[in-house]
Amino acid sequence: MTTFNQQKETLKSRLVDLLGADAVIVDSEVLHLLSTDVYASGPIAALAVCPRDRQDVPRVVQLIGEHGFSVIPRGGGLSYTGGYTPDHMKSVIVDLRRLDKIIELSESDMIITVEAGVTWKQIYVALAPLGLRLPFFGTFSGALATVGGGMSNGALFLGSARYGSAADMALGLEVVLASGEVVKTGQAAFANGVSFYRTYGPDLTGLFLHDAGALGVKTLITMRLIRAPTVTDAASFVFADMACAAHALSVVGRSGLCEDAYVFDPETTRNNLQGSDLQKSAGRLAKVMATEKRWIRRVSQAIKLLRGAHELKSSEVFSLHVVCAGETRRGVDGDLDLLRSLLVPFAAKEIGSTIPTAVRANLFEPVNSLVGTQGERWAALNAKLRHSQLDELLLNTDALFARHAKAMAQHGVTFSRLCMAISNHTFSFEPVLRWSDEWLPLHRSVPELAYLKNVSEPPPNLLARELVATMRAELVALFAEMGLASNQIGRTYPWFVSLNPVTARLVQDLKNSLDPHGVMNPGALGIGTKIT
Repeated sequence: MTTFNQQKETLKSRLVDLLGADAVIVDSEVLHLLSTDVYASGPIAALAVCPRDRQDVPRVVQLIGEHGFSVIPRGGGLSYTGGYTPDHMKSVIVDLRRLDKIIELSESDMIITVEAGVTWKQIYVALAPLGLRLPFFGTFSGALATVGGGMSNGALFLGSARYGSAADMALGLEVVLASGEVVKTGQAAFANGVSFYRTYGPDLTGLFLHDAGALGVKTLITMRLIRAPTVTDAASFVFADMACAAHALSVVGRSGLCEDAYVFDPETTRNNLQGSDLQKSAGRLAKVMATEKRWIRRVSQAIKLLRGAHELKSSEVFSLHVVCAGETRRGVDGDLDLLRSLLVPFAAKEIGSTIPTAVRANLFEPVNSLVGTQGERWAALNAKLRHSQLDELLLNTDALFARHAKAMAQHGVTFSRLCMAISNHTFSFEPVLRWSDEWLPLHRSVPELAYLKNVSEPPPNLLARELVATMRAELVALFAEMGLASNQIGRTYPWFVSLNPVTARLVQDLKNSLDPHGVMNPGALGIGTKIT
């Protein structure tokens, strides 16, 4: 009977023959890094592979399965829900970041096809000179986050208030199954077909979206493009409490007037403003001012930014930030004026648009915020709800935080809330817990070295860590009880067990058909480690 180490060595040898020694990772520190995310850690994968050619991925997946190991697809690695953290050591991380080619960019057809390891920033930079853009065009972490990861886990933020999530613009996929077979979806699935249209018949593309890699390894994605708006402007408003700000966001989201619309509570605002120095602020002002043609608007914009930063720093306020975009200054100004009129019933006070303007002027910055300015860590969750469910969710989450307030104060755990509009029919609520604790490998490797030089890694804080785990579990249970949705499901949300029996059986049958031996990312979506 062969031992685990013998099996690992045999598989390693086969993978080296296929990919070359530099594409097969055996170093324990690197494997630790690749096997943990922003929050979750557990068993460390036996090996990792970094294919450079997507044509090698089918054979890679086939070899891993044939040797009795699990396939764990990984993109940019910024999950906080255990999306790619192995359930057991007999696993191989398939790191897709080297699959970073833009395969087709067609201005005449308004589509782009990219490999799974391409980042949102890479696409934005490639499209900008052509005056083109993706509808949803990236996350805060878009400098590192990959398209494959976003399609597997529900990427959101830039453009989401109008255009939804990454999945909403997908037109077709290429997916490697556990057997090594390759499935194509959308129009490319047909004889003589090319990728441009998603739903000629049943939506097979949708089957593989938001699957956390449980059904296959995405290697190619086709998405639709739009003309980049020629005019973009922002506004910010403050409110006395969370409920008022959240309901104002609900009204704004339902209006469909914005590309971005989000609410920060005071703690979120502090975390976003901390660490900004005069040099960085000046750089942001310069970028914003350079986009304005008239000197009067340039001066006005600079004053707005400085005034907004002062008001946010000096007040305990809940702030709503919006970005409107269009083809004419008159049209964008009209949209902003209409938004202002919608907010009159909420006694909104408009302040300088420091935060949304700075975000849009400095897209895809380094992901230094993975570590707080005091060295603290964070762990986020999210819930997607109907607008009509907002009051119930706020009431329930406030009660949960109040229940743990004493323990949180004792162990130094704080919380903040980020709310977003997604299209015009979905409200997104994201609670974030922060605490001082030793770092995981990503905390040491992702932020810039210059940033990390100014912060110190805290000692282990087991009691705070346990409290955070308890609160996360209670929040997840609350979301499930309310029947809410989540993106970036990973191994955190009880997705599979929450399905009604008929739907669960359909999913089980699909998993059995595509992955009869439970090779693909076992545990993701809560489906289990082996399908019988």
